[in-house]
Parts: sequence; C-alpha cells; structure tokens
Amino acid sequence: MKFDFHNPYPSTRIPVLARNVVSTSHPLAAQAGLRMMAKGGNAVDGAIAAAAAMTICEPVSNGLGSDAFAILWDGKELHGLNSSGPAPASWTPEYFRKKYGNDAQKLPVRGFDSVTVPGAVASWVALSERFGKLPFADLLEPAIEIAERGYLLPVVVQQKWADATPLLKDLPGWAQAFLPWGRAPEVGELFQFKAAARGLRAIAQSKGQAFYGGEIAQAVEQFSAANGGSITARDFAGFKPEWVKPIGRDYRGYTLHEIPPNGQGIAALMALGILEKFDLTGMAVDGADCQHLQIEAMKLAFADVYKFVAERKAMDVTTEQLLDDGYLASRARLIDLKKAQDFGAGNPVKGGTIYLTAADEDGMMISFIQSNYMGFGSGCVEPQFGISLQNRGHGFSLQPGANQVAPGKRPFHTIIPAFLTQGGQPVMSFGVMGGNMQPQGHMQTLVRMLDYRQSPQAACDAPRWRFNQGLALNVERQMDPGTVRELTARGHQLEVISDSYQDFGAGQFIWRAGNPKVEGYIAASDPRRDGLAAGF
Repeated sequence: MKFDFHNPYPSTRIPVLARNVVSTSHPLAAQAGLRMMAKGGNAVDGAIAAAAAMTICEPVSNGLGSDAFAILWDGKELHGLNSSGPAPASWTPEYFRKKYGNDAQKLPVRGFDSVTVPGAVASWVALSERFGKLPFADLLEPAIEIAERGYLLPVVVQQKWADATPLLKDLPGWAQAFLPWGRAPEVGELFQFKAAARGLRAIAQSKGQAFYGGEIAQAVEQFSAANGGSITARDFAGFKPEWVKPIGRDYRGYTLHEIPPNGQGIAALMALGILEKFDLTGMAVDGADCQHLQIEAMKLAFADVYKFVAERKAMDVTTEQLLDDGYLASRARLIDLKKAQDFGAGNPVKGGTIYLTAADEDGMMISFIQSNYMGFGSGCVEPQFGISLQNRGHGFSLQPGANQVAPGKRPFHTIIPAFLTQGGQPVMSFGVMGGNMQPQGHMQTLVRMLDYRQSPQAACDAPRWRFNQGLALNVERQMDPGTVRELTARGHQLEVISDSYQDFGAGQFIWRAGNPKVEGYIAASDPRRDGLAAGF
C-alpha cells in the first residue's frame, strides 16, 4: 500500500523505517529488544527481552505476575499463543460467597482473591524454546540490569503511579515495592526494583522453573496464605501455555487475525465485518458519519461479546457463528445513520496492559501483549522476588453463565495482540492496549489505514473515541468540535476528556514495506505513552 505520509494530527512522533525494529511503550524496553537483535537474535528474542524490561519500566501496567498473548509470523505461517492463567483449584462460586456474601456478583477487584495463575513468564519460555535463537538467560539480562541500576521515571508512567497510590498503598507488599520513600517517585527520580532483579535472575537461571512450582511459586503461596489468599505452588506448577490457531476475518482485501476466545479480539473482527457493509471512503475520515458508523458497529459487536464470549469450551456459540457473514449483515442492518442506539445481543446460533511488537530482516514478526489488568493489577507484590500479581480473576462472574468462575478455568480477557495479512502474507503486527479500548483501537486505526490510506503513525496519532456502555462515550479533546456536536445531536452521550493513558489506549505498529532485507518496515509508536519505535 502507498500511504499518504502527510500527518494532519499533532504528534510528538515520526515514523521509523528500518530492517530490524522494536516498538514498545518505553524507550529502554525497545532498546533492550534491539540489543538482543544486534547480538544475533531474531524478532522473538527481541520481543522477550523487551517484555521482560517492560515489567520493570512500566509496572503500572504489567509485572512478573502478568498474563500474555502473542501472534507470530515465523516466515511461513501464523502461530497464536494463549498464556492466560487459570483460576486456582480452590475457586468455586461457593468459595467466594462464603467470604463475600450471597449477593456478590463478581470477584474482588484487588487483593489475592483476584489473582489467577500468571502466564507471562511461561509465554517467554515457550516462545524462546520454539522460535528463539539466543540462550534464554541472555534475553533477561537487560531487564535485570535495569531493575538493579534503576531508571529515571518518565512522565506518563509517573502520573499513573501517583494516581494509583491512594488506592493500593495498603495492599500486601505494594508500598514496599512501589513507594520507596513513602510516596510515588517523581518524574526524573531513580527507581530501583532489586527484588524483581532477584526474581528475573531465578527465572533466567531455571528457564522459568523457579516460577512454576519452584522457589518463586513457593514464596507466592506463602505470601498469599499470609494475606487471606488460596493460590498455591501446585496451581502454578500445573500451568502450560496453549498454542492456538488465530481467528480471522477479511476487510478491504486484507485479513485481520486475533487470538480466539477467552479474549475479546473477536469484537474487532465482528465490528469490521459490520463496517464492511458500508462505503466509508465517501465520508470524511474525521466526520460524524464515519465516526458514527464505527461507534455503532463496535456497540453491536460488544453486545454479543459480553453475552457470549468466555473460555471456548464454556461458550454456547462458536466463533464461526459470531463471524458468519449473514449474521453480521443482519446486525449491520440495525444501524440508523442518524440515530445512536443501545443495542442488545443478537442470536448468532441462527446464523492496565503493555503491548509491543518486533520484526527482523529475515521476515519474522511478533505481536505481543502482557498485562496486570487494572493498573498494578491486584496490588499484591511478593516481596522476596518482586512478583507484582495481576487481578484477572475479577473478570469472572459469580452468576451462572459462560464466564462463571470454576477451578482451573480461564477468565474473560481484555488483552489482544493483532496481526494483518494479505493473500496469506504478512503485512502488519500491531496492537492497541487499554482495557475494552483494545478492539475499538484495532478497528479505528485499521479503518484509517485501509479505507483512507493514512500512515501507521497518523492513524496512531488521530483522535479516538471510546465506547463505555449504553449510549455513553468518551472522546479525546482533540476531536473536531463539529464532529462532537453532530454526534451529540444523533443521541450519543459524549464526555470530552484529556486522560489518554487508559481511556483511549496506546498502540505500536510495524508495517512490512516489502522484502525486509531490502525495504524493511514502517514502525509507529503511540504518543499517548512514553514509548519508542527504534530500529537498525
């Protein structure tokens, strides 16, 4: 594709063009990945090194207790990896009702009763064993160095760190790890995380065994038991990531690929399948008609996803039924171009995250995402090894249905890597992190690139909206005021806000420009975080 490289939006970033690229939301992590690639490693080695560094550089979003997903092009085909962990063996609806009362609807937001088995470390090991070139221990060296020596706190991360402090300061281990002077670090202050350096060393030396049943798992079990939790080293030892076949759907001559449920990536596929029934190119890209159609398509997709999507074996419908063209056409017919609607689910049976990406000159590309979920996750941080634990268990329900909690079951997940192909060949590895903004970000940026030929950086910089529920939306302050007024006139309930970090997501994009050894890649990094696309 020939992009229009004129960028009509204010930006602090420019596209990066190189043959070996890493794009992350923190510059030190991007450099960690490039360091491994310059050492002779491939894109997978670079991604693992970057992911490990991100657990230190952006702890507001991820940690050694995260979950992870990946989509990888190995040079011949796509592979998917689901490394989201299951519920502990003790978790039943009765377990929670006994502790929290019969009226409880969902699991706790914070604390050990929100912690499922973390999968990120297992994803690093699995990716390294199957596709990496360098020794696994080498890949964690940059992260260990950053954790030991420390780094100066950047602007966006510091804001979220300070915001989280009142909420999390009393949770087990959190203040010890993240309030080194009894307060959140300021911008430019040195933050060291020596406990996490010990954890990373143990993981590196044991190739993950210390984490899954070994000394780290034992330490987490003891820490959990001392703080009212029930997760055990046996829960950790029983976990294995799952290699999966990505699901996909065509849009404008390309194919978008997502990880299948238990994640929400299918929402982006459904929304694009609905949008494909409309001619967007006759509409202004930032005008009310184009934005209204995208909003309504996303609402329709979410209505089904929130009702039907869970771990696949627990779903009453299949992904094929949800993506059926006839079904999506019937959903598209519900859209009124002049009126916002609050849609319910259809009947398809009839028919706080970091994202990074890396690509190398041999053609390997990886789309990778890991997360602690709601900003520092559970708020529980095991002190000996610096294991900041996610709170993915909050995604379970206590009510009967597809997503009801059960021992060994994986919860509904928000984190979703994405990959674009054309004619069976790789085009772009990308993602947009940020809760339920992720499929919305996938759709909004792809429409800009594929319908309007905006460059990846321009598509990344453009103003976004975020659907919440009902008719309620958040929109970025830089969105055209005329478009905001017209959307309001159509019935959308808009709140214009400035908080870009969580509300509007943050993306990283690597577009293959041609033969990687010759033309290389076009990379972009979202200005809504402290990130960097870098290459050589």
